[in-house]
Amino acid sequence: MAIYYVLTIKEGDFLKRYNPDIKEGLNKKQLEERKRDKLLNYDVDVPTKTIGQIITLNIFTLFNIVNFVLAFLIICVGSYKNLLFMGGIICNTCISIFQEIRTKRIIDKLSVINTSKATVIREKKEKAIEINEIALDDIIKFKVGQQVTVDTIIKEGKCEVNESFITGEDLPVFKKKGDMILSGSFLVSGHILGRVEHIGLENYTAQISKEARYTKKVNSVLMNSLNSVIKVISMIIIPLGILMLLKQWSVSHNITLAVVNMVASVIGMIPEGLVLLTSTVLAVAVIKLSKYHVLVQQLYCIEMLARVDTLCLDKTGTITEGKIEIYDLLPKEETLSFFENILKKFSTYSEDENATMKAIQKKYSKETKKVFLKTIPFDSEKKYSGLWFEESLYLLGAPEILLKKNQKALHEVETYAKEYRVLVLLQGKDEKEIENHHKIIGYLLMQDVIRKEAKNTIGYFKKQGVDIKVISGDHPLTVSNIAKRVGIENYQKYIDLSSVLEEDFDQIVNEYTIFGRVKPSQKKGLVQALQRQKHTVAMTGDGVNDVLALKEADCSIAMKSGSDAARNVSHLVLLDDNFDAMPKVLLEGRQTVNNIERSASLFLTKTIYASLLSIFFLFLPMSYPFEPIQLTLTSVVAIGIPSFILALEPNKNQIRGNFFSNVLVKSFPNAIVIVLDILIIMVFSSLYSLSRVETSTMCVLMNAFVSFLLLYRLCKPFTWMKKLLFISMILIFLVEILGFPEFFSL
Repeated sequence: MAIYYVLTIKEGDFLKRYNPDIKEGLNKKQLEERKRDKLLNYDVDVPTKTIGQIITLNIFTLFNIVNFVLAFLIICVGSYKNLLFMGGIICNTCISIFQEIRTKRIIDKLSVINTSKATVIREKKEKAIEINEIALDDIIKFKVGQQVTVDTIIKEGKCEVNESFITGEDLPVFKKKGDMILSGSFLVSGHILGRVEHIGLENYTAQISKEARYTKKVNSVLMNSLNSVIKVISMIIIPLGILMLLKQWSVSHNITLAVVNMVASVIGMIPEGLVLLTSTVLAVAVIKLSKYHVLVQQLYCIEMLARVDTLCLDKTGTITEGKIEIYDLLPKEETLSFFENILKKFSTYSEDENATMKAIQKKYSKETKKVFLKTIPFDSEKKYSGLWFEESLYLLGAPEILLKKNQKALHEVETYAKEYRVLVLLQGKDEKEIENHHKIIGYLLMQDVIRKEAKNTIGYFKKQGVDIKVISGDHPLTVSNIAKRVGIENYQKYIDLSSVLEEDFDQIVNEYTIFGRVKPSQKKGLVQALQRQKHTVAMTGDGVNDVLALKEADCSIAMKSGSDAARNVSHLVLLDDNFDAMPKVLLEGRQTVNNIERSASLFLTKTIYASLLSIFFLFLPMSYPFEPIQLTLTSVVAIGIPSFILALEPNKNQIRGNFFSNVLVKSFPNAIVIVLDILIIMVFSSLYSLSRVETSTMCVLMNAFVSFLLLYRLCKPFTWMKKLLFISMILIFLVEILGFPEFFSL
């Protein structure tokens, strides 16, 4: 057994490497060394958060901390009824935690389901082990259909591998002894024994996806708008709260009243109900989408898909199923029935398990009565397979090999090859005389299998004004033909990116529709170029080669059948690989954004008037007119309950304008009216020496009246449901103030 040493640059020392006999593998002592030196494979996929992290991150937010401090102050002075405002805070936090934990469990479950075993040779015996038990220099065995889990150098055998997960190109690649097969690829023919060359982060797929191991800020207009409001309020709330406490103490000389008034002024400024409303409405949308087998990993991504104007599609696994099918048979020197009869023989007797043979077997059923026929297995080097039948040899394979000396036939094939994958079926007597004296039975035209829902879905997005781009590792002409079949506009505008510099992406990204021969890093570059052109970009993909672009996109969509890395970094996962669910996500996003925008004007009215009143009452020699319980009363009946019901109303309108501007136009005038009314009441109270409770009661009634006027405007046009809502809220308000005046300090 050869032993050699490699200098590891990272650690500056020498790493012992083994070159074991393929029939013996590593022995017990060597395995113990590998375990001791921590040279076993390990999981490097982008991880999901732990439950502890989810709970911690959702509880300890700036928003929650401010409210917890205010609640603590209320408890300290014993005014427990004024703690009702914490109900919304707790609900909002619980919804966020529940949704994230639910998503984590589904994704982790998918990862476990997709985890495969590895077969290794150790101490002259085959063993099935977990992927994370593979040691550096292990002798590992791969056969048809298996995914390569670690970078491996072939020591015996030959095979064809599909590297679409890591390159995006789904044409098989031939590998022989001495070649390296990369992690993430699949064996489509042959079987090999190899030596493990890399583990963990050294694997090729890990190198591609390592840039995805960062937390990308969610580009949500809704979330950014809410955060902007909270950020501004947070900057002024502490100094304003302290000043308000001192001012109210100087006016009343009552610490309980001073704390209650200060808390009322501060919580009125915080749009806590809007945060709860947004989380709840998004959570409802998540539950509705789960019925269509869509897993939402990030709440705000529903909104982002609704705002998308450019959709980038990966070809393999997104538009196509990653399979091929027979498009047509073109008989040449025999009849169609004869041609089909020979294909039935291949379907019955061939032992190949590649994509071509699967397509033939799907089209032509196997014969029930079997006889012994000699077969020639498909060989990646020869690029054909064969079958002996009635003293004739039939060869099925690549025209460039089987028709090498028949220029006329090759020229004919080239005309078909522009749109299809072409195979030729020959009849002869001797495999050694392939190039001469063989009869051309006909040509077999193959094409990629398009997902059933792809054409309708792409057509839907086109009608919605969303620009479609196809980004693939395949040849641009092949991708262009696929785009043509699914109805993508400007499919003839394609470019080969293999010779394009990334600094030129800004120039070409709007000019072309189809991008072929794209490397993983270039996919990310194209998404960034589109974003620099002020586009909101969605990206779909399923392979490791898509991870960087998925991470960068404003909204990313992965398939369940894709790689763990692709699923873990994506905002949405299509659990049944059904692209038809995308329009439903878009419609849910529109309903969510439009309805939250309408309801947000109710909440921001309170935030604006409470902020202005807090500033005014720093200079007025009067007690603040509201208690927290009173603000909770008006907030619930005139803002909270109506906003939740209105936010669930169907709304398929396109999103227009700026969210924050649209909300301010509706809320600012009402807020100014409330402020002026309250100031007039305070002057009136001072002139006529009204008690604090009487003044407070008048302010509550005026606040409720103006809030109901805004609600009336937002309910237009009235439906029976909106009429019932409006009347019910007024009745509830009247019952509460007339039936429980003492509880609400009226």
